[in-house]
Amino acid sequence: MEPSGSTATAGNHTLNSTGDGCPWEMSDKARLCRFLCYGSEGEVYTAREECRLSMESAEALLSLLQEGRGCEVVEEIKRFAQDGRAVRLNPSLFALALCSQHSELKTRQAAFKALKDVCRVPTHLFSFIQYKKELKEGMKCGIWGRALRKAVSDWYNEQDAMSLALAVTKCKQREGWSHQDLLRLSHTKPACETIALISKYVTKGWKEVQVAYADKENSEEVVKVLSYLEVVEKVKHSCDETEVIHLIEEHRLEREQLLTDHLKSKQVWRTLLKEMPLGSMLNILGKMTADRVLEPGSSDMAAVCDRIHNETTLKKAKIHPFSILLASENYKRGQGYRGKTKWEPDSSILKALDSAFYKCFMNVEPVGKRFAVAVDVSTSLSSVVPGTSVSTAVAAAAITMIPSGSTDCTLPITWATENGKAVDVFIILTNNPLWTCTASPVETLKKHRQKSGACSKLVMCGLSSTGHAITDTEDRGLLSICGFDLGAVSVIRSLAQDLI
Repeated sequence: MEPSGSTATAGNHTLNSTGDGCPWEMSDKARLCRFLCYGSEGEVYTAREECRLSMESAEALLSLLQEGRGCEVVEEIKRFAQDGRAVRLNPSLFALALCSQHSELKTRQAAFKALKDVCRVPTHLFSFIQYKKELKEGMKCGIWGRALRKAVSDWYNEQDAMSLALAVTKCKQREGWSHQDLLRLSHTKPACETIALISKYVTKGWKEVQVAYADKENSEEVVKVLSYLEVVEKVKHSCDETEVIHLIEEHRLEREQLLTDHLKSKQVWRTLLKEMPLGSMLNILGKMTADRVLEPGSSDMAAVCDRIHNETTLKKAKIHPFSILLASENYKRGQGYRGKTKWEPDSSILKALDSAFYKCFMNVEPVGKRFAVAVDVSTSLSSVVPGTSVSTAVAAAAITMIPSGSTDCTLPITWATENGKAVDVFIILTNNPLWTCTASPVETLKKHRQKSGACSKLVMCGLSSTGHAITDTEDRGLLSICGFDLGAVSVIRSLAQDLI
């Protein structure tokens, strides 16, 4: 195992953002931050695996609530949701639901006040409501008290009218809840005429809206919303491909607003691809090639390739290099993970993805820390990262771009200590299920901290699904990662920045 590193200016820093006492102690606050980040209070992050959320999995959160620190918890939930720290948002929604029914009034009030900041889209709101329902199971009281009714009403009333019109037509229901359910159960009283129009559309339907607004003298905003809803209804009842394409282009309709039959048309897909978010487009390149929507040498293929590696587009979409790597390797595979979809990878798409990979590094903000990345060079790196088409060797190579024998994870730390290299974060990448450590990784890390004066952390990254849970849970400077995905990159970044 050969250590390699990249350095960045790192001034004096202390680890105290989530700790309450000793900087390396796994306090309840630190455990809460890890829960909000990836759904577990423990030191192991498992890529591509949703943790089951329950009262038992949120012990630190409950402990903080019992200590009367509920408002502090809610502020942390807001930070993780708003700043993009959360790899998965469900833990934040679960935590907010838990806070919203805590016995302490000020905690409940803070939770409901934060609803609109944490639940930014309908799917978040539906999940929050479902978590509240699940947490109330077995209790005699229901969830629809005055506070929840007001919070949900405010969520709808404080939306921009056109944004809400898009939201209710794009995502009608999820988690067993619909907009119609929420508007009815919250007894929402629309705050303005445009919200009243959308509310009537959701609860009563388009025909009643047409009758109600046919002979009225409507404001400019109402006319705008009415026109948009009319387009949505028109496309739902249209069998004319040319008309559907025209409506998509003129009103920037999205695929969720179309019928299944519309999506059988190649030309409809070609139209959608022109405005589709880049991240979404990367996920369906294989399907578009398999369905011959993208033909080799066609103008549509050229347009898609131009979008893929356009620097302005990549910057606006904030695409991470690892996302491009995953898309590229999945596309190269020529076959989907589910079903029988197969395709012949197109060289122009592969070339565009390769170009985009390097350009995307402009989207990676330096964390101002000194990293040492060590890669296990044994033959175990020949396997594939679970859930992807990326070999563990390719994944390891990509990770080391931040400027054979048994695996001893202490070697890089010892090397840095003996050579006077102060390292903030050690990242060890391997696919070896067994460790042969000459000394305790925790003690070796502590020695490096003492000698270098750095607040050093250690990330053990098992690129296979096996993982390596060898860290000391009482030292919050250590973290294990099982497998690898874009979330793992975010988790490492948060650890480096003392956020978890």
